[in-house]
Amino acid sequence: MPISPKATIAVIGGTGLEQIEGMTNVRTVNIDTPFGKPSDAITIGKLEGTNIAFLPRHGRGHFISPSELPARANIYALKSLDVQHIIAVCSAGSFKKEVMPGHLLIPDQLIDRTRNRVSTFFTDGVVAHISFAHPFCRDLSKILYESAKSVGATVHPKGTFVVMEGPAFSTRAESRLYKSWGADIIGMTALPEAKLAREAEICYAVIGCVTDYDSWWEPVEPVKVQTILKTLRENIGTARRIIELAVKKIPKKRDCECASALNGAIVTDPAKIPAAQKKKLGLLIGKYIR
Repeated sequence: MPISPKATIAVIGGTGLEQIEGMTNVRTVNIDTPFGKPSDAITIGKLEGTNIAFLPRHGRGHFISPSELPARANIYALKSLDVQHIIAVCSAGSFKKEVMPGHLLIPDQLIDRTRNRVSTFFTDGVVAHISFAHPFCRDLSKILYESAKSVGATVHPKGTFVVMEGPAFSTRAESRLYKSWGADIIGMTALPEAKLAREAEICYAVIGCVTDYDSWWEPVEPVKVQTILKTLRENIGTARRIIELAVKKIPKKRDCECASALNGAIVTDPAKIPAAQKKKLGLLIGKYIR
């Protein structure tokens, strides 16, 4: 059952974003889920008059590697708070000269190059096949793009986001391969978040903070963490202003495909679903399967 307090919008902060300034009526909640504990305690408060939840993806102090993120627990915990929209902030390398460090990009497509991550809630006796042709909520992405333009950011309205396993950065050969595919940016954390959010029927979109040129461009020094952190410090303030503006524009009623993603997606005969799984996934499937 959803717990109190509640929030309809959540922000998942990536590298460099471990808090949202300007929140009022703040309280911190620790949530246990059937998939373990989320990355850290979740902060809930008001921002621009709207209840929002904030979760630092890597934990406060950045102690969780991309491959070890408890993504299922993170998304399930936000769902338990009644979250309907997630704004995720991710650092990214660029494959295109015109998408420069310091720019932002709101991706509309994904390529999954992860290997060691559980990317679904549906295992152990229950199968669901969600539609994922449009992996990011188009309505929420549009709001983020328009908000970014309004605050004066240099922002690109779409692009393909390669998500790699990490934690090491790409080899030059890998980077050039992804560039040859027509990809725009690369990062380590948008998956499985985007898939899990869709399974949880939560709208999910990304503010991609471009920090470097990965390693494909020979004249440019290959990406180093110091470069990423320096550029992120400059980007994070802009990301915060975008979030503040976006939360005022997000509608209470949803008309997008995300809101009913599981409708017709669960293919397992309800009689065959183990009782333990029905209980475990009740928060997600309860309106479809009793």
